[in-house]
Amino acid sequence: RFLATAAVDLTVLGIWTADFNAGEADAEELAQLAFDAAERIGHVQPRDPSLRTAQRYLDAMYTEYGKAITLKAEGKPAGEHVYRAYGLANFAHDLLLAAQPELERKGCSVATLL
Repeated sequence: RFLATAAVDLTVLGIWTADFNAGEADAEELAQLAFDAAERIGHVQPRDPSLRTAQRYLDAMYTEYGKAITLKAEGKPAGEHVYRAYGLANFAHDLLLAAQPELERKGCSVATLL
């Protein structure tokens, strides 16, 4: 359930971010999508320790991204939050990449998040 939730939210945020950058999406809606994703990912309960750690990274990443978009919409500097969001995304990616072989042996593919 964690992988499905994370994959859908990452895809949706990617699409909305592209639309936002093209001037076709509203900042408030994009920020709310990020905050909602943080809430959703926090409700799933992965059993694997590496997935639980990835969950914390993604929760924080979505939150930081939502804060960045909110600040940008207000005309305020958002770089610090963007930097944190990307850092957290990279931590999650590296963690999942390292855990991938063991998770695959357990029948759990993280390919959609890499």
